[in-house]
Amino acid sequence: MKTELCAYSVDACRVAQRLGVNRVELCASPAEGGVTPSIATIERVAQIDNLDLSVMIRPRGGDFLYSDDEFDTMLLDIERARAAGATGVVFGILTADGRVDVERTRMLVEASKGLETIFHRAVDMTEYYEQAVRDIIAAGCTRILTSGGYDKAIDGIDNIRRAVELSRGRIEIMAGSGVVATNARALADVGVDALHFSAKRMVAGEMKYRNPRISMGGSAAVDEYALRVVDENEVNEILNLIKL
Repeated sequence: MKTELCAYSVDACRVAQRLGVNRVELCASPAEGGVTPSIATIERVAQIDNLDLSVMIRPRGGDFLYSDDEFDTMLLDIERARAAGATGVVFGILTADGRVDVERTRMLVEASKGLETIFHRAVDMTEYYEQAVRDIIAAGCTRILTSGGYDKAIDGIDNIRRAVELSRGRIEIMAGSGVVATNARALADVGVDALHFSAKRMVAGEMKYRNPRISMGGSAAVDEYALRVVDENEVNEILNLIKL
């Protein structure tokens, strides 16, 4: 059973390595669900020993229907991530009718030779979940990150179990989204190859002056002075549970 932390900073990746997490999925922009991080961040995380590094390849937030220009950016980002030291790349690309774009996914896999290829939770946005799993297998990906077509993996556990059955060893299935200590064991027991979790908590930043008239993100509902960190207790609890 492998473990993966969804990480948005170099510090989070260092915490993951220290606690014994096998792998990180490195992203930027958590408010958008994760987009491609900077090259400098990838390079710094790649220097952390004994930690596999999967890099998000996603040119923007929003849906997973990409223009030709956006697709070309994804191909270039894969090259840059490899050169920066990534061991894997994470992507997902769909057609307008809610199916896996098999042709373009194969092209991304081909461009990623030498790297693990992970089809992310775009699979959960498809109209026909089981067919999507079959299509991703056919495209040649290493792993699928999925919540079983639901917002939280524990709610999609029956579909995740079905994905494990469909995979028959041809692809790894990794459960993710809302994975916490209270459900980690149940998700592990359906036979997934890995668990993906964020174990995040928010802490107050150290800024003393805070301009009340401005929100840089355009939403007063978001606390821009709060910082995202790893809840080490949650990570340890998950790791201990899946070792039972």
